[in-house]
Formats: sequence, structure tokens, C-alpha cells
Amino acid sequence: MEFVSGYRDEFLDFAALLFDWFHKFVAQRGTVGASVEGCWRQLEAQIRRLPQDPALWVLHVLPNHSVGISLGQGTEPGPGPGLGAARLQGDEPLLHLRDLSPYVSFVSLEEGEEEEEEENGEEASAGMEKVEPEEDGEPAHNSRESPQEANLPGEPEEAEQEAGGGVDGCPEDRAEDETGPERRKGHRSEAVPLHLSCLLLVTDEHGTLLGIDLLIDGAQGSASRGSGTENLASRAYTLLCHSMACPMGSGDPRRPRQLTVGDAQLHRELESLIPRLGVRLAKTPMRTWGPRPGFTFASLQARTCHVCHRHSFEVKLTPCPQCSAVLYCGEDCLRADWRRCPDDVSHRFWCSRLATFMERAGELATLPFTYTAEVTSETFNKEAFLAARGLTRGYWTQISMLIQGPGTSRQPQGDPYQLFSGDPHQGDGPALMPPVPPDPPRGLFGSWQDYYTWRGLSLDSPMAVLLTYPLTVYYVITHLVPQSFPELNIQNKQSLKIHVVEARKEFDLVMVFWELLLLLPHMALELQFVGDGLPPESDEQHFTLQRDGPEVSVRPGSGVSAWLTSGTKEKGGRRDLQIKVSARPYHLLQGPKPDLVIGFNSGFGLKDTWLSSLPRLQSLRVPAFFTESSEYGCVMDQQTMAVATGGGTSPPQPNPFRSPFRLRAADNCMPWYCNAFVFHLVYKPPQGSGARPAPGPGLPVPTPAAPPAPARRRREEKKPGRGPRRRR
Repeated sequence: MEFVSGYRDEFLDFAALLFDWFHKFVAQRGTVGASVEGCWRQLEAQIRRLPQDPALWVLHVLPNHSVGISLGQGTEPGPGPGLGAARLQGDEPLLHLRDLSPYVSFVSLEEGEEEEEEENGEEASAGMEKVEPEEDGEPAHNSRESPQEANLPGEPEEAEQEAGGGVDGCPEDRAEDETGPERRKGHRSEAVPLHLSCLLLVTDEHGTLLGIDLLIDGAQGSASRGSGTENLASRAYTLLCHSMACPMGSGDPRRPRQLTVGDAQLHRELESLIPRLGVRLAKTPMRTWGPRPGFTFASLQARTCHVCHRHSFEVKLTPCPQCSAVLYCGEDCLRADWRRCPDDVSHRFWCSRLATFMERAGELATLPFTYTAEVTSETFNKEAFLAARGLTRGYWTQISMLIQGPGTSRQPQGDPYQLFSGDPHQGDGPALMPPVPPDPPRGLFGSWQDYYTWRGLSLDSPMAVLLTYPLTVYYVITHLVPQSFPELNIQNKQSLKIHVVEARKEFDLVMVFWELLLLLPHMALELQFVGDGLPPESDEQHFTLQRDGPEVSVRPGSGVSAWLTSGTKEKGGRRDLQIKVSARPYHLLQGPKPDLVIGFNSGFGLKDTWLSSLPRLQSLRVPAFFTESSEYGCVMDQQTMAVATGGGTSPPQPNPFRSPFRLRAADNCMPWYCNAFVFHLVYKPPQGSGARPAPGPGLPVPTPAAPPAPARRRREEKKPGRGPRRRR
């Protein structure tokens, strides 16, 4: 599949961007510690001629005392390529963050220190001291740490570690241990993690990341305080120059009007260097603004060429002049994509279709919310949107690109009790979901506005981002199945068994599906999540969500209560939502035939298991509905269905309950939205002998005619006997 914008974890695009920029930075900076006066005179003259950026730029100095990098067996030892940019953004790019686990993982250095203290009775060095952030005060800090450099969210720090894992002078003592400090206890010399002692970041006042440098020591505890920071001023100045000449985030080369530094000692060392660039250095180190615990970096808008994958900080990107959908760095890449073989993968084949897809951008952006213009823009800053509303906990961590460090769980996975505990819609402000309406719906909802009005939600509420999954199921049951399969009479069923195939993120958001109990109060539902991307420890788990009046209770299949409620039971109003989990490909699932099959953002062409799962659905011949994040994905799914089964798909139609957030596209300008379009499978017509085995045995229906034949033979046998008796 050519475009993976709607299916790939955004964090991987972010890591590829960091890796690519850092690789170029390392190649151009030369030997670390080279004379500033000798190497950067020419660049300084070029920077002084750059236009000024009115925004304030900030140089962050972020010591790291708790996170180590463990490189696994997937990386090439020695001077080989290791985890290179080609692996992150090549012809077969990684789709999920977990795919990086064979290459790099993160371990807690603090736990290792505690174990070493227990074994040897030695105290941890001062350089490994943990810094505890404070919500409304300034954290305690040591010499090189400014008060504002406390506990930056894990997104940038971990991303840079991933990006720099195989580039910046990693020694050959690559660790193969990925199981944490437990296995390293007593064997520290065999699998010692690398220590990222310090992180230098250049951002503007809005949080756009412009440059990065990593100071990597050797093994934990082996580097003294000076080993990782002895050339800090030289490296910081080099980083600033390169960030101005080649900004990572977005925009043309430029120099800031003013720069502030987040470290007092480094500020003094740069006082004589920064004026050479025509930049004014703040009089005092940064103290009133900085990366506090609530700080978040903006989503980067750097794009890539569709053919050579070079980023916008390297080359100027322009869309195709005919379709305006695909980005190229120049005529060479455009011609190469136009003439690709076979013809059905060339841009010449797709150009007119992509132009048609681009015409739907306005229709997909037509939503009733007050924030529609912001979230449907190509420059949508998702992390800033969520952070401004305090949506940084619960299920919102599944939507955000921010990732917390080791020791804190981004979202409990695999432990069903944690998945079902707490308020999944929680934020830092007031409750996001109003009380349950006392009366059930009087009619069918066909838009977000109708649902929001009945549910008591304000059009300023972003809950549609999470509720797109249960509302899409509701729309399929109440609108699409009656239209396409009226003979099923699905709306009058008392119970419904639904298979959610190739589930991953949907199971991480499992509690949002209890909204179906309110929308379909007359129906007992069973949702079975199936897919090899589910946590193996959740395989064969079974849970029940019960609605007692306005409350919901959750209990495991054994009947032991896991979450008790105080709601009063309504007579005849109690309905169950059964949740089952099968961590395996759909074609290996054994069990009763479902009434309905649903898949979210399926991407048939991105996973080989679909080539077996689609024939399985063909044999079951049950209504199967799937969503896609773009019309392009729908066309690719139709082609895959034809190859796998000989069937096809119905014409896709826009999903009125699609997510309002526009998804980031790195190499194209097409509109991508979660659950944007819906279609159903059109199975290959059955053939008389092979596809319809049941009517086949019906041909020996002459078997009822076989008994009369023996009856005739009996009469013929009797006639010879009657003759002799008559003669007598």
C-alpha cells in the first residue's frame, strides 16, 4: 500500500524525522569539540543574513538521570547501519510502535542503582540523582539544571533516544537484554544500557522543535559528571547554528530575534558567542517560561517526499500540479513516480482518482463542532489542542502522541481490570460526560448534532474523538444493515453477536462501547474482539457490562463483581454487553457464527493475515462492514478483496460519526480521518458444485424414488408364484 498516513503510529513519523535531522546534523558538525572560531565562521556570516523570526527561541538543557537505552538483537553491532532511517521510512515502513521492540527499548536506571546499593552497599552517585517535579513550584535542581527543566513529558526524550540509538557514537557494548533490571541484577557487565546523560533541545516559544543534540555516555555509572558535558558550550552553539540554517520543524531558515537559555552556566558561556549570529541573548537565564510538567511540544509539520522520503528541512516540497495530493521534492521524483511499473502503482494511473478524492475534503470537514475549523486544518496541532483542554489522562493518552517514560504506564494494556477501572473519559477539568438521559432515544440518530443534543453534550466537547467507535457500530446496526440486508430484520433482534476483527486500539478503548447500552436499550450485545495484535494475556477473557438504570457495572465472566454500582435496577431495563477477547487472527477463530462483523480502519493491503481472514468471511457469508480513513484506502481494500476471494466491496459512503480530528499525512495532502468511510463486503456469487455444498446432496433426492423400485420387483416376483397356483 502506497500511503500509510491513516494507519501508522504518528510517533514513528516523529522518530523518523528526529533520526533524519540528527543524522544530517552529526554529518555536518564534524568532530565534536572542534574550534568554534575555525569551523563556523562561514556559517555565522550566512546566518547573519537570514530573516528574523519574531518568536522567542529557547535552548533547553535537559539532564537525564533515570532512563537508559537498551539496544536489542535487531540492531547491527559495530559500524553497520543498525536502526537506520531506511528502516523507519523505507518501502515497507513500520506501522506500530511495538515493531521497534527488537531494536530499542528503555530501562530504568534508578532501579538498577537501588539493586546495586543493596548488593554492594554503595550510594548512588550525585549525577544519577532523580529530580522530582512539583506541580506549582520549582523542583530541586543541581548545578547544570535550571528550575524550569523538570520532568519534560516523555515524548521528546524517548523519541530522541529512539532516533539516536544507532547514530551518535554508540559503542559496541550493545545490550541485548530487554527484560529490565531484573535480569541485569548480578550481571551488569553483560547487558549494560547506554546512558543519555543530557539532551539539548532548540524550540520556539510555541513548542515547535527546531533542533536536537544527544550527549550519550557509556554504561550507567561509568561516566563522570564531566564526561558527557565537557564540550557542552561548543555543542550547544553548533546546535543553534544548525537549527537556524536548517530548522527541523517547519519554515524557511531564519534566526530568532531573541534567545534564552535554560541553564545558568551555559548562559554565561554563550554570552560572547551568540551575538556573532546577530541574535540577542536574554540578560538572564530562562526562569519564567520552560518545560514544566504540563508542557507539550507541538505536532511537527515537516513533510516528506513521497519517493525519496527526504524531509522539508532538506528540500522544498511541492504537490503534484494536477491532483495536488502527493508531495514531491522535484521533477525527478515526480517523473519516477509517474513511470513506475507495474502501471497500477504509478502516479499516472492514480492521479485522476486522487484528484477526485481531494474534492471530498470540504465534505469531510463539514462537522457541527465549534472547533471544526481548527481540527480539520492541515496544520492541526493535536497535542496542543489536547493539552489546552487538560486531556492528558485516561483514554486520551491513546489519541495523543505523548508517551510517558519507564515506570509509568501510558495506558494499561493486557490487564482487563485496569482497562475497565476508573473514568476513561477523564481530563484535568470537570466531568466530560454528562449524566445518562432518563429516557431512551425516541428515534434514530444520523448525525453528531442529533446525538449530542440527546446526550446533553456541548458542541465544544471533543468526546466525538473517542465515541466514533461505538457510534459507528450504532450507525451500522440502525442504518446500514437495514439498507443493505433488510431480510435480517436486525433492528428487531433481542440479542446480537458482533465480531470486531483485527482489533487493537479499539480494545484499548473498550469502555467507550458501553455507550451502546444507552443507544440500544432493547438489545443484549456481545462484542468479541479478535486479532493477533491484542495482548496475549487477555486471550479467552470474558467480561460483562451491565446497566442498572443510569449506572454501569463490570464483572468478569466467572460472575465475581469487579465494579459495583449503587444505581437502582429498572424493571425490564437491564441489558448486558458481553466483552470477549481472542488474541489470534480471525481465520483461526473457532466458535459460533456471528450476526455481524465490523472492522475499524481496516487496511486490507497492509497485513498478510487479511488474505486468510477475507476467505474466512466469504465462507461464513455474514454481513461484514469496515471503515477506512480515506477513499484511497477503500479502493485498495476493494482490490485486496478481489484478489483474496474474487468478490468486492460496496461503494464507500461517508460516515456521519467519523472522528473530527484530521490525521497527519507526511507525504500527501489527502484528507484522512479515523472511520471516515464505511463499506461492506460483496461476496462472490456461490457456484453450484463448489460454493453450495448444501444443495449438492439434494440431487440424490431421487432417493425417495428408490423405494418404489423394490416394490415393483416384489409384484413381479409374486406373479410367477400365482401362475402355478392357478394351474393347480
